[in-house]
Amino acid sequence: MGLTVNNLIDWINNFSAKIEQNKQYLSDLDTAIGDGDHGFNMSRGMKAVSQKLSTKPETITDVFKQIAMTLISTVGGASGPLYGTAFLEMAKKSATSDDIGELLEAALTGIKKRGGAEPRDKTMVDVWSVLVPEVKAHNLTREKIDSAVAATKDLVAKKGRASYLGERSKGHIDPGSQSSGYLFEALLETEGIL
Repeated sequence: MGLTVNNLIDWINNFSAKIEQNKQYLSDLDTAIGDGDHGFNMSRGMKAVSQKLSTKPETITDVFKQIAMTLISTVGGASGPLYGTAFLEMAKKSATSDDIGELLEAALTGIKKRGGAEPRDKTMVDVWSVLVPEVKAHNLTREKIDSAVAATKDLVAKKGRASYLGERSKGHIDPGSQSSGYLFEALLETEGIL
């Protein structure tokens, strides 16, 4: 098993479909603690990504680069730069590895560096830092994904727009964690990667 151009594109198109189906829910989550546009921003970005990938880049590095550049240029807010950085780091790492665990680990390092967030800050880092080790250990399950996303509900936000709410940010799932959950779900459902 390993990453190929085909299964990488399948994974990303599956992620895009999940974002499309859930864009209203993601924006509703974001309305409670942010700008209210996470779902719509991600939907616009992922549509643009799927369109770009229809020309089928030649290498997995090219695929990752196209995803990164497209997200950075089309998704507003913090999500564009953070997801863009994740895919850019995977592009760099893919020059020497096609192991999805190693690629996601590089992405997580990039996200933490770019956003300055740590686990328990109520950001996408909460989901990535729990699930990347599961991917590396070949133990990723739907339950673990759902549990990692749900765990952000009771945290107090320490980064981003939600941090302005302090204690009032509790009781809401972090939108970036929810969209990250869809990324890992899509990965789980894509043939041949894990």
